[in-house]
Amino acid sequence: MRRLLALRAGKELTAGHVRVAADALGVSERTVWRWLAAAESDETAAASPGARPQGTGFTITPEVRALLALWKGNVRAVHRELVLRAARQFPPADAPSLTTLHRAIRRDLTPGERAGLAGGERAARKHDVFLARPRGWRNQVWESDHMQAPLLLEVDGQARRPWITWFTDCATNAITGVAVTPVHPSRESVLAALRSAVLREDPYGPFGGLPQKVRVDRGKDFLSRTVTAAFDLLDVTVEDLPAYTPHLKGTVEGLNRTVEPMLLAALPGYARQPRPGKRSSRPADEVLLGFEDFTARLLAWTRWWNTEHRPAPLRGKTPLEAWQDDPTPLRDVPATDLWTFTPEDAGTRTLTTRGIRFRRRDYVGPWMTGQAGIHVRVRFMPHHDHRIEVYHAATGRYLGPADLADQATDEQISAVRRARAARSRRLKKDLEASQRERYAAVTQAEPPRRLGALTGAQADAELAQSAGTALSQLALPDVIPPAAPPADWRTPASLVALTTPSRPAPPPASRDVTATAPEGPDRRAAPPTTDEDGDAS
Repeated sequence: MRRLLALRAGKELTAGHVRVAADALGVSERTVWRWLAAAESDETAAASPGARPQGTGFTITPEVRALLALWKGNVRAVHRELVLRAARQFPPADAPSLTTLHRAIRRDLTPGERAGLAGGERAARKHDVFLARPRGWRNQVWESDHMQAPLLLEVDGQARRPWITWFTDCATNAITGVAVTPVHPSRESVLAALRSAVLREDPYGPFGGLPQKVRVDRGKDFLSRTVTAAFDLLDVTVEDLPAYTPHLKGTVEGLNRTVEPMLLAALPGYARQPRPGKRSSRPADEVLLGFEDFTARLLAWTRWWNTEHRPAPLRGKTPLEAWQDDPTPLRDVPATDLWTFTPEDAGTRTLTTRGIRFRRRDYVGPWMTGQAGIHVRVRFMPHHDHRIEVYHAATGRYLGPADLADQATDEQISAVRRARAARSRRLKKDLEASQRERYAAVTQAEPPRRLGALTGAQADAELAQSAGTALSQLALPDVIPPAAPPADWRTPASLVALTTPSRPAPPPASRDVTATAPEGPDRRAAPPTTDEDGDAS
């Protein structure tokens, strides 16, 4: 700026000099001419052209921050609010212009702060810088999470969005275990995925063993008593991450984001598919995948991810190659011991001739022949009340499974569900929590299996109760009208039409029938009385 002032003082300043200075400073030529005019009268303006005097410019105050958060980052709405507040003051104050407000926001607030005031913590986190953890070694740390797939499947005649439960190895990016459920996951989904992750037998592949640590979020399924006890028995440390910190388990979160464009977006029933029209809706002729077909495709994609896909952090290796190149020894657990640790303990029972009594139901198995009278320990999977696992109470030896005796047929279960639905509609109550259908999590391609076993006797009893309730509601109390009251009663006219006039009601009975009998030819003979000896009098 001083060079331009010297040229102007010597009358050697041209438009070309101003154009070059404007390009170098990133401003317009008009701004340079204005700075020159200000510098001729003030030496400080020549030292720092364009700078405002200290304390005279508009700055972002806590009030403006609160308004930005209130209006979700809408600067024009904040400007209108500032203008109204300035006008209500006495004497009226000057409000900043919209351009000044925009300039102050860009100057005083970082991009992360602007995004956070407009969209919250999740939006602000996109502008943060995160450090990468060391790769470590295989089975050092696993990460687990639930994911609801943006995909509609056909499950028992209804369109449902399935849930996927992952276990991933942070060192090799391998998917060690996966479980799929047609409805909301539970602790049963976590245990099913954990078993598939730990076992290294077919068809689970070479990945597996016991990890040293598992990172989970604050989901109640991962922190349930059954899952926590299973991790403790397997000597696995569970790291419970703080809420709303997905960047602390970036491996599994990256898998959640990757599976959608790489697999789910190409499947029929994809819920986020762009569709024409003002109101996007699913085509009426769209054929949805079945639950078994989707599970088979997901498992095939999982095998492709582990054996053929080459993630960028592995530098050209597949997860399988990174797993095999790692010499870290593995801790394996026999399948029988794993089944002992993961189910929930229900205490000891006595095996009788009718089987094992559990939750007021009888469970039998072919191995029980000749075993009546022994004490056993019962373990069960949450919500899997159609089967229990039985162990010897003294030795802990696994004896075998036991299935529910007298299990209801599919027709009985369907009839019971229809009766329950009709009853809930009549009572006008929200019974979604108690009537919610549950499905078992699977690790192999198989048809969906509904949980919630029901015996045949229970089905018949509930249907009989429902049928009796329906008949009682259909009864009409006014089919046979009441008898007419006595003639000497004063009956309202509105009730006379509702009675039967042909059969008047008898008058009130008296203790002495003979004394109160009416006189005259129409008088009825009183019934004969008998004395103590039985002779008529």
